[in-house]
Amino acid sequence: MTHDSSTPTAPSTGEVLLRLTDVTKTFGGVQALRGVSLDLHAGEVYHLLGENGSGKSTLIKIISGAQPPSGGTITVRGRTYRRLRALDALEAGIETVYQDLSLFPNLSVAENVALSSQLVRGGGRLARPLDPAEVRRVASEALTRVGLPTSEDFLDTAVDELPIAVRQLVAIARSTVIRASLVIMDEPTAALTQREVENLIGIVDRLRADGVSVLFVTHKLDEAYRIGGNLVVLRDGQKVAQGRLADHTKAEVAYLMTGQTLDRTTYRAGSPQEEILLEVSGLTRRGAFSDVSFTLRRGEVLGVTGLLDSGRNELAHALSGVRPADAGKMRVGGRDARLRSPRDAIDLGVGYVPEDRLTEGLFLEKSIRENMIVSVLDRLLGRARTLSAERAERLAGDLVRDLRVATPNVELPVQSLSGGNQQRVLVARWLATRPRVLILHGPTMGVDVGSKDALYRLVQDLAQRGLGVLIVSDDLPELLMNCDRVLVMRHGRVAREFSVPGLDEATLTRELLDDRPLAPSPAPPGGLLAAAPEKGGD
Repeated sequence: MTHDSSTPTAPSTGEVLLRLTDVTKTFGGVQALRGVSLDLHAGEVYHLLGENGSGKSTLIKIISGAQPPSGGTITVRGRTYRRLRALDALEAGIETVYQDLSLFPNLSVAENVALSSQLVRGGGRLARPLDPAEVRRVASEALTRVGLPTSEDFLDTAVDELPIAVRQLVAIARSTVIRASLVIMDEPTAALTQREVENLIGIVDRLRADGVSVLFVTHKLDEAYRIGGNLVVLRDGQKVAQGRLADHTKAEVAYLMTGQTLDRTTYRAGSPQEEILLEVSGLTRRGAFSDVSFTLRRGEVLGVTGLLDSGRNELAHALSGVRPADAGKMRVGGRDARLRSPRDAIDLGVGYVPEDRLTEGLFLEKSIRENMIVSVLDRLLGRARTLSAERAERLAGDLVRDLRVATPNVELPVQSLSGGNQQRVLVARWLATRPRVLILHGPTMGVDVGSKDALYRLVQDLAQRGLGVLIVSDDLPELLMNCDRVLVMRHGRVAREFSVPGLDEATLTRELLDDRPLAPSPAPPGGLLAAAPEKGGD
């Protein structure tokens, strides 16, 4: 295993599609890329790996024309550029699916999917008038390739009305519209469930068979190994390895990415106490989930998983007051609970770290301090009922220290942090509310292996302190490494409960994908959350 930038490129029968030579990038006094050179061959899959802050995002933005390099050259099919413009990249057949998806939320699915082809045809300008029939034809073909509907209703749906996982597939569909030579996917499976990941792997295989290169930016090593191909590893802005993925073990890849040995197979060390912190009975929300019942004990880590349509995400929203349930009962800390809003949840001691930290959790342009204290401003008021700067500074400092947030100054904008540190800031916000129960929804989405290790250790520490932790995730290794029990949801109901000791990923996967119908649910109970009448009745 070679650990330096002289590692040779893996041999390939394909032509060199893209060549980077000594590419550098500097932001102010920070050098994000340091002399990166690599060849990408036609029809090959490359996994771009590295911790957050390693330079991955900067590299793909240079390749896609979103940013100019500070030095070096880019050669595409024999033509050399000092920098690529975004239109140059599109015309050269380079299409990128960014982590933020870069979709237009107010435009329809069809318009978003067909946009790239319209821009290329118009030389960077949208042709007027657009041909609606052509837009629909192009979009339908691309949506079919990724397994999405092609009905009129779906084509006309505004993107901001879609779940995040469906938006991800819409963005991937758009990347297949132009006659691409290279498709770059930035964390493409971050919001996808097991079944959708299988679909995406099939898409990658078809692209590869058609001679299209794929550059995958990912933190999920299991998926990288299933897809196969090559790896390119960045650390501190330098390429430290390139070669065939199969030539490296997962432990070796993790070492290349972090410079550390991360060899723990399980993080769960403690055991739950007898006291029940959260009790859910017959919880129901029409059209989302029904008759969900479970308990969560002090010091327990409970996992909830399921496919996209299983109701797992909607359950997380109901338990945190984001979108309340219609019927059923909840007790928090022995008290009857009716959660009609996140404020109700906070008052009862339930904290919620949302799935999408960038759009649902953080105020990116605000400071680290402001992001941490926003949920407890009432506790930080001074005698004149104005915010006490001293109290706010002390609380933020304590949280930064306790959660090991890597920052020199809490007044820096939170967007200046890596993904893992941003996630810790979000967890810190809810720990400031002193919760009994903490719900972590997709806690390591878009987080590198080193930060995952730190977050997993934090979860175990919180359980040791006596919190009840609920992890809602489709990352099965994550659940197996951290939880005492796992609930599997299908068709809006809890299909099965597993005790984690002795449980393996294959068993969980079989249960997730089981299409057998579940027994009918009994009518939801009344009580604290009696079902509301349907709208539109007499």
